[in-house]
Amino acid sequence: MRGKQHSFSLSSHAFEWAVPQLGFISMKFNSSFWANLLFVLALPFSGLAQEEGGKSFPPVPNELIPRYDVYRTKKSLVIDGKLDEAVWSKTRPSRKFVDLITGEKTRYSTTVKVLWDLEYLYLGYEIQEPNVQAKFTQRDSPIWQENDVEFFIAGKDAYYELEINARGTLYEGLFVWQDVFETAGFSTIPELDVRREGVRRQKFNGVGLRNHPRGLRWAFLAWDLPNLKSAVSVQGTLNEPSDTDQGWSVELAIPWSALKILDRSIPRKWPPRDGDVWRVDVSRFNQQKAEGEPVDSGGWAWSHHGIWDSHIPECFTYLILKDEYAGEAKP
Repeated sequence: MRGKQHSFSLSSHAFEWAVPQLGFISMKFNSSFWANLLFVLALPFSGLAQEEGGKSFPPVPNELIPRYDVYRTKKSLVIDGKLDEAVWSKTRPSRKFVDLITGEKTRYSTTVKVLWDLEYLYLGYEIQEPNVQAKFTQRDSPIWQENDVEFFIAGKDAYYELEINARGTLYEGLFVWQDVFETAGFSTIPELDVRREGVRRQKFNGVGLRNHPRGLRWAFLAWDLPNLKSAVSVQGTLNEPSDTDQGWSVELAIPWSALKILDRSIPRKWPPRDGDVWRVDVSRFNQQKAEGEPVDSGGWAWSHHGIWDSHIPECFTYLILKDEYAGEAKP
């Protein structure tokens, strides 16, 4: 996603919260406070950082984050972008996406449906857009500079990002928390070995939210999810502003087997099962912003983040797997 920089400040409330989290003895605001404060500020990462304007971390309270029950499909889906298989019609859509920052209603409707089987997690996006546009055709182009939809999924140690535009062009990346990079064995994976020449990586410190409590991430921007399936269908004419389009739709099939990399320190139990919980961010970035108030950020998401940054797993939607088939779930 695109981004701009924000500044951060420290509050006494965040200070009292963060010190116990980091394993230090709780410090009181007495005559030694300022000495203690200077010590804490020297830490390489800080749960003390607050978003400009005084919001504490995470920027959105947990009780406001959506929760969605994901039901099974009996048959593997054909990934053609059309969402015309009967099981999709039996599947409840998400709420309409809201503004990433404010949580307000957006100019055009965007929803997603989610299903699963033992091989894949399936997502089906329905995107209202009267003028469907997409120019980039080369993989890993900066497609966030035009209209796209995005998908993040987080484990304990890492998270995966996918972006796709209306041409079906993909941008992918893997983000690994540096606090577990060595201990969880990521450095033993050749394509993630930051000491190897030619491994495309960079240190990542967020977009709008700088200094996440967990610290920095390694961003691997040439990493692709193995066996991913994706497709787009346009309901209208691509790059033709003289007519009015209905929009476009996207289907994704995310292979469970490829997601094992997200939880190396404490591996999940496989295969997926009833009750498993995953955190995902599903969003849309749109250049055709609405005018007026409240300000349209152009970033629209299932779960808003309170700040211009998709890279906050604590704000991701909860997906709860159900071992019942779509359309057959008990009330």
